[in-house]
Amino acid sequence: MNEIFPRGEKLPDIISKYFTGNVWLQMLVGRENEWNCPIGNVTFEPGCINNWHRHPGGQILLVTEGRGWYQEWGAEAREIKAGDVVTIPSDVKHWHGAAKDSWLVHLSIETNISAGNAEWLEPVSEVDYGRL
Repeated sequence: MNEIFPRGEKLPDIISKYFTGNVWLQMLVGRENEWNCPIGNVTFEPGCINNWHRHPGGQILLVTEGRGWYQEWGAEAREIKAGDVVTIPSDVKHWHGAAKDSWLVHLSIETNISAGNAEWLEPVSEVDYGRL
């Protein structure tokens, strides 16, 4: 992989329990800043996805490497790849992660963080992910 930003550290157990495999995070802009939008470089190993979740202030994903999936509750999953931009409105239940045969790297931009922290929900069904 030709990663643009450092891979960072594996997520700690308190957060990694919401993912199906290994994921790394390098914060590029921290939560304590005047812009109210932390930015993290997130790297998913092949087959790693996160649980359903929502961000009260919304989220933007900028895919920089690899291939994966994004799905909003009640909609079909869509493939994402390097160069894609995913805008996720406030409180929209969704998940994202790597394809079974590819790494996925994206910048995660949390918008309007004063609205609150992400709410982690149930895992994505193995059957549903297996169909992709």
